[in-house]
Amino acid sequence: MQILEFEKEIFALENQINDLVSLSRMYDSVGDITHDIAKLQKKLRHMKRDVFSSLKGWQKTLVARHPDRPYSRDFIDLMFDEFIELNGDRHGGFGPSVVGGLARFGERSIMVIGHQKGRSNEEKIKRNFGMSKPEGYRKALRLMKLAEKFRLPIFTLIDTPGAYPGVDAEEMGQSEAIAMNMFSMIDMRVPIVVTVVGEGGSGGALAVGVGDRVLMLEHSVYSVISPEGCASILWGDKKKVETAAEALSMTAANLLELKVIDEIVREPLGGAHRNHKRAAILLRKALRANLASLEKLSIEELVDKRHAKFRAMGVFTEASA
Repeated sequence: MQILEFEKEIFALENQINDLVSLSRMYDSVGDITHDIAKLQKKLRHMKRDVFSSLKGWQKTLVARHPDRPYSRDFIDLMFDEFIELNGDRHGGFGPSVVGGLARFGERSIMVIGHQKGRSNEEKIKRNFGMSKPEGYRKALRLMKLAEKFRLPIFTLIDTPGAYPGVDAEEMGQSEAIAMNMFSMIDMRVPIVVTVVGEGGSGGALAVGVGDRVLMLEHSVYSVISPEGCASILWGDKKKVETAAEALSMTAANLLELKVIDEIVREPLGGAHRNHKRAAILLRKALRANLASLEKLSIEELVDKRHAKFRAMGVFTEASA
């Protein structure tokens, strides 16, 4: 597992505990050290809580990008049953950076769509590191329209550095594809619950980010630009990423305060990358509660509230001089 700088003391203490546990099992002469191990385990829990509750914007970004963090397909496999992946945008494109399909969520049939980064080098290249081209967003829209036709709730999982910025993507209508998704999602006549599970990068995130409820995992980030890009543009220095991350207000706590998101979903102690199954259980619980709340609304109320929600973003008043 990749160890981040602020995790080093945590891993050192974990190794110490593991060594003591091994010693107690291998050698009777060590005596009863159960109490000592319990004290260290308690210290470890407090250390994790202290470290992860005080992470700044750039540190949160590193956690959100952690290579062991669960990706969309991991969450899909852990949270849903009978997932059937659907492919193609019906315009000749495949869109491997976006995964989606039909699944069972409890007793409900649903449509789930998410970005997929890939783990192995081969898969990363295939998935284009989670940066989709227009065909990926058109595929997502096709699946959402299919869900609307059959009155299925939609869950989207955001985890992308952003839309692919290549010339070929622009030539194929990247901005139009993103805009069309947003334009269509605002009027979808089914419940939509959006969750930022890792990185929420710019237009690539917004293409599947318009929903009745927008959730964020505790250590995920959501921003108009990456800290590196912001630092390069504003200061001409990529080393100022920490300053940029703070200026962008990209953490879940920042965005909840700004009313850009509706809820923060707690992660397992030490981050979702330490316990995929527990992270999925916590997210599943949040999705179930939000869906139950939305299904109490009529279609007209659902769409009206969605319109009002996004129109209210960015509203401000100026104090008189």
